[in-house]
Amino acid sequence: MADDKKRDDIAVEMSDPNEPPAPPRSAPNPAAAVANNPIIPILSYCVSSILMTVTNKFVLSGTGFNLNFFLLCVQSVVCVIAIQTCKTMGVITYRDFNSEEAKKWFPITILLIGMIYTSTKALQFLSIPVYTIFKNLTIILIAYGEVLWFGGSVTGMALFSFGLMVLSSVIAAWADIQHALQNYGHSNNAASDKISTLHAGYVWMLINCLSSAAYLLSMRKRIKLTNFKDFDTMFYNNLLSIPILLVCSFVVENWSSENINKNFPVAQRTNLMLAMIFSGLSSVFISYTSAWCVRVTSSTTYSMVGALNKLPIALSGLIFFDAPVTLPSVSAIAVGFISGIMYTLAKVRQSSKPKVVGLPTTNTPISASSQSMRDGLKP
Repeated sequence: MADDKKRDDIAVEMSDPNEPPAPPRSAPNPAAAVANNPIIPILSYCVSSILMTVTNKFVLSGTGFNLNFFLLCVQSVVCVIAIQTCKTMGVITYRDFNSEEAKKWFPITILLIGMIYTSTKALQFLSIPVYTIFKNLTIILIAYGEVLWFGGSVTGMALFSFGLMVLSSVIAAWADIQHALQNYGHSNNAASDKISTLHAGYVWMLINCLSSAAYLLSMRKRIKLTNFKDFDTMFYNNLLSIPILLVCSFVVENWSSENINKNFPVAQRTNLMLAMIFSGLSSVFISYTSAWCVRVTSSTTYSMVGALNKLPIALSGLIFFDAPVTLPSVSAIAVGFISGIMYTLAKVRQSSKPKVVGLPTTNTPISASSQSMRDGLKP
């Protein structure tokens, strides 16, 4: 080390005096410094997630709102226009529309529509904290779906986090029902209506968890065949869903002038339409900030941010809406938050384990149901 240092000193002293001076160092670009600051994309992702959830709840909690398919159609149209504009401006890139790829992706779009429609119905009947807590149950279904279809595994720590997720959901449901009984009385018709609304929300939430797991697991398999990136997926999902949502809206939903005035009262019509457009833009912003967060930080940090982000989303329901603030409801949020952190840590610990390198000497035994599932998913 000392000899190397001496050689460097000699080299500096014996430099050619006629050699032109080195160009001055360029000043750091403030825009690049901001873009590469991990705090900015993390905060942007959290804010966009909260805004989209709160905006959807604002629209769905209107007086007797029942045009859910129309809401989703507007969001898809806004999303396609937004990402196409960003592509034209060179902000993002994704592949052009291809009919063969659209045919391959169409079944995934059907599953997506089932997921987002049941999501709006569940959010319509349940408060944001309860919705966020119950959404954790999707993680359990996906984890065991990966065990069956992709040869995944569930560690003891992950299993413990699943228990906490179930416990937080039970506490949240119990807190909701107790709050309804205390506010409306045991024999009042209002209490029965409120509890019936909650039960409808729980049913929609169960269907949403099942449809979400089916969509995400199927999309994982299909992405391997199409090699789609994030914005490719967003483009095809939203573009293919527009005609389906439009047809479902005109066939299933009531488009009488009376029902339209009920869904969009004159006093709130402009605000509701702006909120619907804004929620579509928020979905684009979430995808962009997700990719930004992974690029600037890491996938592990992004996973942890996703787990931590559930707390402010749940709290937003307590702040902006009339979600009950009781000891059981706050306890359910806390347990659900801890379960998400524990599951993320379990996944990080599992992914950090070194993989065995080399050829296996024996075949790993799997169940017949797992093998049939894998064979059925082969292209």
